[in-house]
Amino acid sequence: MKAFFGYIAGLLFGVGLGLGGMTDPARVLGFLDIFGAWDPTLLFVLGGAVITTFIGYRVVLRQAKPLWGNSFRLPTRHDLDGKLVVGAALFGAGWGLSGYCPGPAFASISNPSYPLIAMLLAMIAGWWVARRSSFVQRAQPSNP
Repeated sequence: MKAFFGYIAGLLFGVGLGLGGMTDPARVLGFLDIFGAWDPTLLFVLGGAVITTFIGYRVVLRQAKPLWGNSFRLPTRHDLDGKLVVGAALFGAGWGLSGYCPGPAFASISNPSYPLIAMLLAMIAGWWVARRSSFVQRAQPSNP
């Protein structure tokens, strides 16, 4: 059941991205162009997401445990490190250059274009480099 609802949530997320215009790189780039022809429509998508998440967390976390799990798994780290800052900068640069972030890029794959394919290939190459980089620490198996 847990996997099924995970797929449903992913489908709902993808549909929301499409309906909200997040799969249109021109709209995204227009939103990021705050000193030019700024397009504020994605501000409403962001606002809707923040409000929904704010209310949803408060409703769900009142339960003793999740419907399909033993306990809630919430982030415990609150610090900023170099990996997070560099990763966020690369993510933002890629989003600003292409108009796609990973979720909308995969949601747009049914209508491929050269910029979309270039972005997806660059993202895959970035994953590959990060996995082989000494900058990214890998989990070491513990000895019993």
